[in-house]
Amino acid sequence: MPQAEIKFFERKFPSCNMVLVLDERPIVVDAGFGSDALLTEQLLEPYVNPADISMIVNTHYHTDHSGGNHFFQQHYGTKIAAHKWDAKMINAFDFESGASDYLDQKLEPYHVDVLLDDGDEVDTGEKKFLVFHIPGHTLGHIALYEPTDQVLIVGDLFHRDDVGWLNIFREGVGAIHRSIESIERLTKLPVKIAYSGHGPEIRNPKQSMERAIERFNRWIENPESIGWHGLKRIFAYKLMLIDGMDKKDIPQYLLSSSWFIDISKHLFRKNPEQFITPFLNEMIRSKAATWHGSVLKATAPYIAPDQKWIDEDVKPIDWSDKRHGGKKRGEWNED
Repeated sequence: MPQAEIKFFERKFPSCNMVLVLDERPIVVDAGFGSDALLTEQLLEPYVNPADISMIVNTHYHTDHSGGNHFFQQHYGTKIAAHKWDAKMINAFDFESGASDYLDQKLEPYHVDVLLDDGDEVDTGEKKFLVFHIPGHTLGHIALYEPTDQVLIVGDLFHRDDVGWLNIFREGVGAIHRSIESIERLTKLPVKIAYSGHGPEIRNPKQSMERAIERFNRWIENPESIGWHGLKRIFAYKLMLIDGMDKKDIPQYLLSSSWFIDISKHLFRKNPEQFITPFLNEMIRSKAATWHGSVLKATAPYIAPDQKWIDEDVKPIDWSDKRHGGKKRGEWNED
């Protein structure tokens, strides 16, 4: 058999980056957003028959990393692996899964076959990846480390020139400290190259990790930075999914969004209605979004999902719950 190979795919939003491990038992790390599933399949086909992929490993359960799971399970019966905390939520049809409902992002149903924990090993044949539980961005976040080539697949804990956004209302007020401890743990590994969930490959991982820790420490001194960072990323992502939002629709959308209410009211201590204008001004100032006439659009490169796909809105709250006779949540009365 040819020598095992690791291939990195830097992808546009709404998908995350993807890693393909070509080995006796090929694996994919993070299959992207659901609307990009056919593109994901096309990216893989020059290197591997998708039917031969032994497993998709999710670094965490956010929709841009796990959304493609549904397509591959439906078409190829592909097994999914994830940290046990994420897996138990997904397999229990918990409506909080993937933060899909909270963030207003479509997530089609899938199940996790392999529950991973810190210290486990993902054996692809020639290569063996060690599983590191690295909570922070989410509680069930993991990294994969291949010690022979010293390759680290790090998800959204940190990127080359950025860090993963934190939402203390979802992940707890200790999320920033957990992030720092997770990175500090990874700094002890000899790493030649790292692949993160967004942005280019990381050729100087130690430098990126040091910068990430420095940034998180600054956030501890200025907690509002956590809010600005998260707000801009969440809303920019929504703008990508619908290819822009008309100015007249923005206030109603923001005031119906839990993430906006949480951050504006409880972190900034501002009336959410009064915070809309400062927030939009910051979106423009930071170039997270730009006006196209009366429509606000995200500035980062993205592939807008097909409108029909978006309109067929599915979230974990809609998934059938086998424990209650196949009914959806809200269709039964608790005893």
